[in-house]
Amino acid sequence: MRESASPGGALQGVRVLVTRPRDQAEKLVLLVEGEGGEAIRFPVIEIAEPKDTQALLSVIDQLDQFGLAIFISPNAVNRAMNLVLARRGVWPRNVRIACVGRGSAREFKHFGIENVIVPAGQFDSGALLALPELQRVTGNKIVIFRGEGGRELLGDTLKARGAEIEYAECYRRTRPRADVTPLLHRWARGEIDIVSLTSVDGLHNLLDMLGPAGQPWLARTPVIVVSRRMAEVCRELGLKTEPIIAAQASDEAILEAIKTWRETQKTL
Repeated sequence: MRESASPGGALQGVRVLVTRPRDQAEKLVLLVEGEGGEAIRFPVIEIAEPKDTQALLSVIDQLDQFGLAIFISPNAVNRAMNLVLARRGVWPRNVRIACVGRGSAREFKHFGIENVIVPAGQFDSGALLALPELQRVTGNKIVIFRGEGGRELLGDTLKARGAEIEYAECYRRTRPRADVTPLLHRWARGEIDIVSLTSVDGLHNLLDMLGPAGQPWLARTPVIVVSRRMAEVCRELGLKTEPIIAAQASDEAILEAIKTWRETQKTL
């Protein structure tokens, strides 16, 4: 870790590994740099088209048959809404919208939609399932827009409550091809202070990309995660430092978590 911080920023001298997808990393990068830190870009997820686009288009063409549409992530909002507007022109008025987090709700504002069901505090599937609007769903047709291979907790719970569930997979996460050598060199020199991770898939990809040479360095480096589930996976995979859980999955919450961590570092 570098020497003490100057008044120029709360993260002066802190090197943060930013692992968001390439086209989604810029905001966190700017926030870190605005606080005097160095943001090191290393995308561990690439967002690609789903393998079966016809299934997605079929759901969109029949969208007005559903009473509720749930969006798992901002990626799901962007991918699905652009297709909905291209094929239908407008979102059908009879279909209510729900999403897991505020980031997804903010994405809807770009499409002129503000009446969205979203948890007020914790942002995960459990918090969404706890809302009154998702309690009495017997006989309701619900579509869940998500990435390929997403978790089944949300759909399974709603099925158990009597809803008819259909999945619309509108993107898939892939592991980028990248030269990891420069990153390994920086880690070997002690130039990675903290890592931000925003998905379990991203964590697995980072471990795979680092390989046997880099995995021990990651295991000893503090990590910021965005859910309790991610923290549990970090422990299961043998990361030695206790994961720091951001209050939300937003870039602002991740920044606050990094700043809070920095304040605990006696060497700063």
